[in-house]
Amino acid sequence: MKHRYKPLGEQVIVITGASSGIGLATARRAAKRGARLVLASRNETVLKDICEDIRAHGGDAIYVVADVGVKDQVQNIAAAAIQRYGGFDTWVNNAGVVVFSHLDDLPIEEHKRLFDTNYWGVVYGSEAAVAHMRHRPDGGTIINVASINAEMPVPILGAYSASKAAVKAYSEVLRMEMIHEDAPIKITVLKPSGIATPISDHGRSHTGHRGKVMPPLYDVEVVASAILTAAQRPVRNITIGETGRLSEIGWAVAPSLFDRVIAWALPRVQSSDQPPLERDNLFQAGEDGEVYLEGKRAGIPVSPYTQLRINRKLEAGLGVALIVTAGAFIARRMLSR
Repeated sequence: MKHRYKPLGEQVIVITGASSGIGLATARRAAKRGARLVLASRNETVLKDICEDIRAHGGDAIYVVADVGVKDQVQNIAAAAIQRYGGFDTWVNNAGVVVFSHLDDLPIEEHKRLFDTNYWGVVYGSEAAVAHMRHRPDGGTIINVASINAEMPVPILGAYSASKAAVKAYSEVLRMEMIHEDAPIKITVLKPSGIATPISDHGRSHTGHRGKVMPPLYDVEVVASAILTAAQRPVRNITIGETGRLSEIGWAVAPSLFDRVIAWALPRVQSSDQPPLERDNLFQAGEDGEVYLEGKRAGIPVSPYTQLRINRKLEAGLGVALIVTAGAFIARRMLSR
């Protein structure tokens, strides 16, 4: 069997964390492109409304209430997709939670709970997807949403950073194993920079103030577009947003300097002047249904770097241009001697 990418209109796509933020934006965008959807989160009321809205606009979607930190509930997502649609082509592991806290102030049960969702949710989702896709004639694609913090961990989001680093490492090894097995399964890892989702509206905080994501923030649709591109063509690992990519480069070039800058700056910029939330989504469903932070469309609307990385023609064209430019420069230097 060989993996084959399909147009969205021919796909069944499973999305976890589909009741807000990146998951919701991706679901709506995919529905408009004709994909059939299986949407999962812990919030049944919101999931029901989302699916009804998609169907009212001519789309096809079902929902499964599931906590991705519980293996049996993740298996139920796969079973529902198989029962309704006969299977699925793409599985997007997107569900995630955050706690804003110094490591010393983070209760161990909350640390574990965060990993249940952010890491074990990806493991359980990937296992369910592999078990199904391994035997499909056209295979399938697994898209795991990590974070720039997988490459550049930061204070206040220490546990979150650790969980996303674990997601990246797990995904890399899973890809190698699928290659070794010659399984018809492709693995993509997305590492978004700061995104204008409601994550800080849902996150628990032990800092004395409500947490916030370090600006600048990108529009949620930038990530949704990258996810659906990866569902249709090869995308290995990609950082979403120029700021994240520049941070990765800076961390690699001058790690000691970045340690000092981040240690000084991040605790300040990731704390707001608002009081902590009375209700968060760490152990229960949050107040879902919004794509954007505070319900308002915000963030940098485009990322040229991301578009370049996911557009093979643009990337190849730039590569040729750089080679030609470098060749001309070298030739000019040689002729001038």
